[in-house]
Amino acid sequence: MAARVDTEEQVIVFRTLKRRSANVFRAVPMPPDLANELEQHMHFVALSPEARLWAWSRGKAWLIVKRVMKNASIEGRHASPKGLRHAFGITAVTEGIPLNLVQRWLGHSRIESTAVYTNAIGREERAIAARM
Repeated sequence: MAARVDTEEQVIVFRTLKRRSANVFRAVPMPPDLANELEQHMHFVALSPEARLWAWSRGKAWLIVKRVMKNASIEGRHASPKGLRHAFGITAVTEGIPLNLVQRWLGHSRIESTAVYTNAIGREERAIAARM
């Protein structure tokens, strides 16, 4: 929904899926370049606040994401929505984002759920150690 994209504050507001009935929302920051692109798109197609950002379905969006992942050589269990979400969490922790912010962005109600992303190994563990 266009109303959930705040290009001025550079956030996208998501409804937390696991707590749908409670209507819990979270604002996730976006890079300035993405905010600019979305603002231009919404202006170009003259979207009302209630309108969807794109006319295509969730299934079509998933096909697009799968094609992008294939082009980026992301395969196996990582080539899934859960894999993308996990990569986001690991990257945020690796880049030094405070755990409470990662918790909010991922929509976790408990910090213990977010702490899983601190159990990095391999390349992620080395990147975290390098920050020391």
